[in-house]
Amino acid sequence: MKASARIFTLFILTLLFSSCGKQLTYFTQNLYDEYGWSEAELKRIQFYVSQDIQLYRSLEGGNSTIEDGQIKIKSRRKVDEITIKAGTPGTLIFSPKEDRYAVSFDDSGAYLMFGPGKKTRGRYTLRAKEWKARGQGGIVTYDNAEYFTNTESAYAALMVDLRKARKSVVKKETASGRKVN
Repeated sequence: MKASARIFTLFILTLLFSSCGKQLTYFTQNLYDEYGWSEAELKRIQFYVSQDIQLYRSLEGGNSTIEDGQIKIKSRRKVDEITIKAGTPGTLIFSPKEDRYAVSFDDSGAYLMFGPGKKTRGRYTLRAKEWKARGQGGIVTYDNAEYFTNTESAYAALMVDLRKARKSVVKKETASGRKVN
């Protein structure tokens, strides 16, 4: 088989396999406005995260003992770290206001907040309680606790398989009413 025939065959196979897989696109304010999904419909859409999100918090604990008249401090440091990998599926838990979505990526019900950003062309990106200046990351609430996150996580966005999302549109009708003859 010639090299050009192999390349053509590889191209066709790639095209066939890619058409069967997910076609993820960013979930944006424009997409939401175009389809006008209700909260109930949004809860049926499978979301995915576009890139890794790193969460961490330091729980410092220490104790001391007195031995031979001296205070000996035994300090331990515990760090909780949570990683949500790119492509992890998530679901909408609730929407506290029109442009904020609480999305959970595990069965615990813990969630992160996402909303549209002006700097990200309306993409629904990770929202923090506070973003620090000069690339020092931010503070997010996750599982009722405050976690620090790195600056790169600020660009983590919600994505959807648009083909499946379009299928979840519900036909809406309004009854015109009926009068007695």
